Amino acid sequence: MVQRFTEFDFGVSWVMSFYHQDWYHEGPTAADVVAKHLAEVDNAYVLAVRRDARTLLDGLPSATLQVLWDAGANHMPSWERLGGGTQWTRTVVDLCDSRLSAEPDVRPLSGADTEDGAAQLDAVLTEIDEARFLVAGVRAALADSARRCTPELAFRLLLRAMTVAPGGSLAQERYARLQAIGAALHHGEFVVGSVEFLVATG
Repeated sequence: MVQRFTEFDFGVSWVMSFYHQDWYHEGPTAADVVAKHLAEVDNAYVLAVRRDARTLLDGLPSATLQVLWDAGANHMPSWERLGGGTQWTRTVVDLCDSRLSAEPDVRPLSGADTEDGAAQLDAVLTEIDEARFLVAGVRAALADSARRCTPELAFRLLLRAMTVAPGGSLAQERYARLQAIGAALHHGEFVVGSVEFLVATG
């Protein structure tokens, strides 16, 4: 099967992983941290982040964006400092544009990297609904992102939220369903593999 440009997480869900407890050691502001990481990766990573952020901006209100960022990050700065969910997501787009403006030849994403997962909508919504260790507001925001943005993006946001939420666990059968969705979306093994630690053993 044709895979995406990376075996690992990418896009906005990847950016969410930057905000761990000690993120401020990587830059004085949240925007500086994003800029630092964007400077270190290939254009495809930057394009994927920009596409995700634009898709979220087009589909969701500021309050829902805040819920998603908080759900996927261990430690986001205060929203008052960031200007709200819409402004912060727009800042991410601007940082991507700035990084790409310095490149002489930026090839657009193509092939498997453009798959939006429309055929997986029902499956993604089912997994969101069954992730009961996520609070109701997070599940609602994820479902909105699946319906109003793309199921593929919502699936990655779901996986990211699962890695952060306290008290999470997955039955082996559920993990197998997540793997099947990831395969249908052309994700590399380490995208769904990020939640394997939640699988109950014994």
